Amino acid sequence: MPSFHVTGGTPLHGSVRIGGAKNASYKLMIASLLAESESRLLNFSQIADVALVSKIIAYLGAGVSRAGERAIFIDPSSLTKHTIDKEHGEQGRFSTMFIPPLLAKFGKAIVPVPGGDKIGKRPLDRHWDGLRALGAEVEYKDGMFVATTKGLVGATYRFPKNTHTGTETLIMAAVLAKGKTILENAAMEPEIDDLIDYLNGMGARVRRRAHRVIEIDGVEKLHGAIHRLIPDRNEAVSYACAAIATKGDVIIENARHEHLTSFLEKLEEIGAGYEVGNYGIRFFYKGPLQAADVTTEIEPGFMTDWQPLWATLASQCEGVSVIHETIMANRFQYVSELQAMGTTIELYNPEVAHPEKIYNFDIENDSPEYRHAIKIHGPAKLKAGSFTVKDLRHGATLIMAAMIADGTSIISGIEHVDRGYESLDERLRSMGANIVRK
Repeated sequence: MPSFHVTGGTPLHGSVRIGGAKNASYKLMIASLLAESESRLLNFSQIADVALVSKIIAYLGAGVSRAGERAIFIDPSSLTKHTIDKEHGEQGRFSTMFIPPLLAKFGKAIVPVPGGDKIGKRPLDRHWDGLRALGAEVEYKDGMFVATTKGLVGATYRFPKNTHTGTETLIMAAVLAKGKTILENAAMEPEIDDLIDYLNGMGARVRRRAHRVIEIDGVEKLHGAIHRLIPDRNEAVSYACAAIATKGDVIIENARHEHLTSFLEKLEEIGAGYEVGNYGIRFFYKGPLQAADVTTEIEPGFMTDWQPLWATLASQCEGVSVIHETIMANRFQYVSELQAMGTTIELYNPEVAHPEKIYNFDIENDSPEYRHAIKIHGPAKLKAGSFTVKDLRHGATLIMAAMIADGTSIISGIEHVDRGYESLDERLRSMGANIVRK
């Protein structure tokens, strides 16, 4: 398997154009199967997750093709299968999202348990309870989820805890259900709004209301649409952290400041530089960085996807930084590597009066070995090493740390990185990074 060889010590300078949001791209592809005619999706990044979902869609019988550098055409009219085999479905965490379109077309869906990053148990019961409220039956048989319905019917459902993917799944289930669906305590991510905009362009009737409420009036059918994906805010944060941590100066074209508000607020707190323009956002180092505390939260708070990247940036801040993770139960897998590179990090569980209210994961499923907060002492002088990537953001974090460290680091398991970043090594190299894929 290939690996990245990264030699540190060079600040990033230049610009990079970010592509379509990973966390929106494959979901819009799946939503295309709800229509009766072809859709054209624009601004796609060439990442492994998109390629995998394309394979699954083709396996189910629908037409899927690249058309130009950034466009994907999806024609659901030839959809013939309601079952995704284990070989296709276990490679990513999106298998269950195929259930709504398959139920709409066939009244039955059989999908494998989703795979993806091992960052804590994903509470799929929030999906199943919502689907059952709309009239589906869901059961687990021999490593597969089997969902059936005689016809989905609108209902009012309140999510017990916030769920990004669960909200999207129920929106897709409700758009062709009979009657009105009201989703309470629904997630607020911009990727969900992108899905809503796309579905409405296909003829759906979905509206956001105040207080985390989404209303969906079911329609009889949907048609294909042309839609441009929003830019990837996680990719933007990755390059921003790398630019500042290496004491560089980078323009991120297409980055939207309204998608990054909580991140930009923390940059101001640590003394990092940024400028917002019609081109995107410029991120730059403007002097010594100061430690700050971060707590991950549901939207519109500081994203859980950002905290591994922030940890490496925090290692270059003066003082003690605290990161409290409340969204994913097991998101500090990168700590041992940063410690090996020379960062002083303490793992601990903070005292929390009402953990069931603070933590968005199901606290009863928490593992005793997990820790939910860290203290990072900086600034740290990092040294190179050899490491293996465990998940997508873990990989980006290690690459970023390696660009700061003295010496050459070897990072294997980079297939995780390719899942969510298009040509990361090439883009970093274009801005001066010393990184080679071997």
